Amino acid sequence: MVKHIILWKLRSELSAAEKKEVAQAIKQGLEGLKGQVPGLMDIHVQIDGRLESSNADIMLDSTLESPEALKGYAVHPAHVAVANGVVRPNTELRTCLDYEF
Repeated sequence: MVKHIILWKLRSELSAAEKKEVAQAIKQGLEGLKGQVPGLMDIHVQIDGRLESSNADIMLDSTLESPEALKGYAVHPAHVAVANGVVRPNTELRTCLDYEF
């Protein structure tokens, strides 16, 4: 199995209200991929409860069946639509950690 974890920093020019709205849209879009993408076993987007010590705004924590499933997830049309439609236009920094377990 593979863990695919992403941390994003939202664009600094967004207001607090816009950040809240965007974070919710990212959560809804990405969590909606469960059941649509082959090999995607679990997906959770953390947007609430962030402490001031954090330097990221959003965390994606997902589990996929294999490295091949992760490659398929990256190019799946439903994932690409969310990534290009709401994630990339509203984030300025992305950090990724993928690992097998």
